[in-house]
Amino acid sequence: MTCRILARLASLSLATLASLALSPAMAALDIGDAVPKFTATAALGGKTFRYSLSEALAKGPVVVYFFPAAGTTDCNIEAHAFAEAMGEFEAIGASVIGVSADDIDTLKDFSVKQCQSKFPVASDQAKAVIEGFDAVMQTRPDFANRLSYVIAPNGTVAYYYQNLNPDKHVERMLNALKALPKGAANR
Repeated sequence: MTCRILARLASLSLATLASLALSPAMAALDIGDAVPKFTATAALGGKTFRYSLSEALAKGPVVVYFFPAAGTTDCNIEAHAFAEAMGEFEAIGASVIGVSADDIDTLKDFSVKQCQSKFPVASDQAKAVIEGFDAVMQTRPDFANRLSYVIAPNGTVAYYYQNLNPDKHVERMLNALKALPKGAANR
């Protein structure tokens, strides 16, 4: 009896390991990787518009930050921190866009209350952008992970930071932008 139980556990462990090995790893795009160019319905100051990453990159580097759900405590903290730092991002010549799987009506409200009408947030209910940037939360695939990227004007990843704690995203994005080669940030 004991041998059969051990054999069954061993086979389960092997099956589990095999499925993990065959599953694609979800991780941030790496530094130097080209990012998917996207357009999405976004909200700024409660109004909707069509956001284009290509158009934003033509003006300088872009911080694309992904967040799980508008209106939750940590997402509110992060949005508020980005809003408070927008003057610093603009002084460097960078823009910011937040992306989540929330519907646009939720983000219209969020863009006013938490983003303080200082930067746009895009709706990605189909999760095409979230998946393209490897920003799917592994434990809850209906949500974006808290992941921030600095995208250089040439459309490649200059820096990324992934952490569910919202406290360091703004600081790390600003530091990465300041470290870009001269001229890349002030395009």
